Order: sequence, then C-alpha cells, then structure tokens
Amino acid sequence: MTLNKGLGRIRFRSAKEDAMPEKRWMIYGAYGYTGALITEEAVRRGHRPVVAGRSADRLIPLAKRFGLDPLVLDLKDETALTKAVAECSLVLHAAGPFAETSGPMVRACLSAGTHYVDITGEVSVFEEIFARDPEAKQRGITLLPGAGFDVVSGDCLAKYVADKVPGATRLDLAVAAMAHVSPGTARTMIKQLPRGMSVRREGRLRVSDAGEGERTVRFPGGARQAVPATLGELAAVYWTTGIPNITAYMALPSPVIGLMRWTGPLLQRLLASDPIRRAAERGARAVIRGPDAEARRKGRAFLWARASDEAGNAAEGWLETAEAYAFTAMAAVRCAEGILKKLPTEGCLGACTPAGAFGADFVLEIPGTKRLDRIS
Repeated sequence: MTLNKGLGRIRFRSAKEDAMPEKRWMIYGAYGYTGALITEEAVRRGHRPVVAGRSADRLIPLAKRFGLDPLVLDLKDETALTKAVAECSLVLHAAGPFAETSGPMVRACLSAGTHYVDITGEVSVFEEIFARDPEAKQRGITLLPGAGFDVVSGDCLAKYVADKVPGATRLDLAVAAMAHVSPGTARTMIKQLPRGMSVRREGRLRVSDAGEGERTVRFPGGARQAVPATLGELAAVYWTTGIPNITAYMALPSPVIGLMRWTGPLLQRLLASDPIRRAAERGARAVIRGPDAEARRKGRAFLWARASDEAGNAAEGWLETAEAYAFTAMAAVRCAEGILKKLPTEGCLGACTPAGAFGADFVLEIPGTKRLDRIS
C-alpha cells in the first residue's frame, strides 16, 4: 500500500457559520441502528438527505418519520445504483457489514463521480478503499472511510501525538468504549473473529492470538485491562501518519480476557464454518438491540494513544468522548458537511482518513469531547 503523502485539509465549519447551500446527498442504510441515528442527526442539523436502502418495509416508515425522500435501492443492481448515486453529490454509506457492502457503493461512486463516506471500522475495507486512491483522484472525488467513532476518535488522537514526535516508529492506541453493541457491530465482530486479532509491524498487518498481549492502560475513567484488537485504526492511522508499528487495544473486563484466551482458538475454528457463522449472525440480529437513548445520553468513551521513536522520545494523550454510537452520528454528519463545503482549491481528493482530511483537532468539534495531555 502506498502512503498518501499529499493529503490536503478540509476546513471544518460549525453550524453557527453561514449555512451551506444544501446539495442532494444520500444516506444509504438509513434504517439500520446506526443509520437511523445518523439520519436523525442530519435532520437535526438542518439537512434533507435522501434516505435509501433495500428494504421498503423498513425504509418508508423512517422516511415518513423525518419527512425525507425515500429511495428503495439494492446494491446488487449496479445500473440502478450508479444512476441513483450520480444524482447525489455525496453518499454516506451506513449499511454493514462493510466488507460485503462497501465495494458496490465505492464502485458506483467512482463511476458517477460522487463523494463517498462510510462508518466502517473494518481493516480490510480501509485497505481496499485506500488502494483506490489513484482512481478517486482521477475522478476528482473523496473516499473517506471510518467517519464514526471508529476511526475519527482514534485517528485524530493518534495524529495529535504523532505530530509531537517527528519520525515516530511506534504507535499504541487503546479504546474503552463498548458497553453495548448494535446488531451490525456484533455481526462484524463475528465475521472478524475467525481471522484472529491483528497488529501492524514494519508496515504489514500480522495476526496475533485472541487474548494475548494483555496490558494495563490508564484512562481518564480509571485503569483498565486491554488486549490487542483488530480496530480500523490499524489501517487509518498508518495511512494518516506512516508510523510502521501500530497496536490497537480494546479494554475489556479481566474475566472476558481470560475467557478469550481459553476459548478464542475454539471459537475461531467454529466460526470459520459458514453454517455456524451464519447462525451466530442470525442470533445477533435477533437478540441484540444496541444501547437505548438513555445509555447513549449517559455513556462515555475513553481513548489513549502514545507515539514514540527509536531515540526514546514519546508523546501521549487521552480523549474522553460521548458514547460511541452517539459520537458516530455526530461525527459522520460533520464529515459529510466538511466534504460538501470544500472549495475547489482546498480539500482532500482521493482516499482520506478523518484526521488526514480535517486535522487532529476535528475530534474536538464533536460535542462532549475532551482532549488531555496528562491525567492524574
């Protein structure tokens, strides 16, 4: 993968500034758990996006609720998809699992010359989109994956500490966030588990065993145990900073980490079976509902990042943010706004990351975010 060294920066403007001329844009997957939150946030901020998805039964009630134009659209119908996308300036893609859904939408956006934003946290999706950087530049469009909590928060914090250590060769990042997950997130985790956990070493992704590499991380909310996890930052932060050695950690209860260590290999083998994995996905879809409004309102998420070089120079920082799904809705809409507002002489063309496009301070524009250089 060739690093994108020529990223421009899109200036983010708040809702208090002059309102942008509304351009036709689309939220695809608008009726999913996270898609509905994004739609609500977009309307709250004065937008009128087209809401789209393949299920009319789920889409029409959502469109009526918000008074928006619905568009029933299947990703498998490439002709109809490209035609619909061509009528929009930007698509905010919220239909997962993105390893299955992003490819058709990215191809349609490239064909139509339409900007693309998604909320994936899947490393493979980032890698595939970054590989299409030359095509996107040629078409004069932006491809921006990871506009949600994963990876806006981690990407921005990583860039913040990396900028303090020129020539950094190592980046450690930890997240304490997921008290609850949505059905889509659960399905993505089920699909990911058979592949093992990943780290980046000397620029390459390598697999590590589930539950191995446990460490204690100090967060603003207190010390937590964390283990390596295949988070989107493994791809996004590398693209943003070029740091070759990256480990992303997820904070989990110690009993869960112990269970992962003992049962991880067995679960990986079981979920490698298509019938078992599909059954697990159906179960997740039927049982998991995601955090309710009260949990989103009260929830908080915490991050830590540390960049270091071979000489021992280092910098670290912390973030405290809104609950992860609430953060995702706010961040995704603001990413779309930033791209739609860009001038011809500025902005990010090609494949971008949130921090690469908007800068390390973009995360501070998301309500409820605090950045700390030290904690007690």
